[in-house]
Amino acid sequence: MCCGGEILNIISAYAQQAGCTEDEKGNFWRDKDGVMQELEEHKRVIAGADLNGHAENENEAIDQAHGGIGIWEKNPEGENVVDFAVSFDKSIVNTFFKKKRKHLITYRSGGRCSQIDYFLYKRIKVVEVKNCKVIPCDHVAPNTDCYILT
Repeated sequence: MCCGGEILNIISAYAQQAGCTEDEKGNFWRDKDGVMQELEEHKRVIAGADLNGHAENENEAIDQAHGGIGIWEKNPEGENVVDFAVSFDKSIVNTFFKKKRKHLITYRSGGRCSQIDYFLYKRIKVVEVKNCKVIPCDHVAPNTDCYILT
């Protein structure tokens, strides 16, 4: 994809479900790390993914990656999301924009709502992103939402 004359690399991923083995989950993160390492430092990359984790901002050390806004209950998969963002100097874009709850929720099931889908973008360039929110809809499949990143 081209943005203002620059190439924008978009990575889309779907993390393994909670029922998978730790080895399968580890393989996903190693593969995702490998993809990021293959991209040159100066390339523009947006990673959008269903990461099946609740990315919580626990301490000041991760403030660079997490904007402090979101819906979460801490889980190990969420720690992987934050670790990945910090490792590759990315910001979790969804967590930087204060939105109504319905514009943060990315997963609904059995009356439970959570935020497990994230966009990650180069930390020093996150100011280029003006908006990120969920637009609740059913265009693709039941219980599926649409996302907007501008």
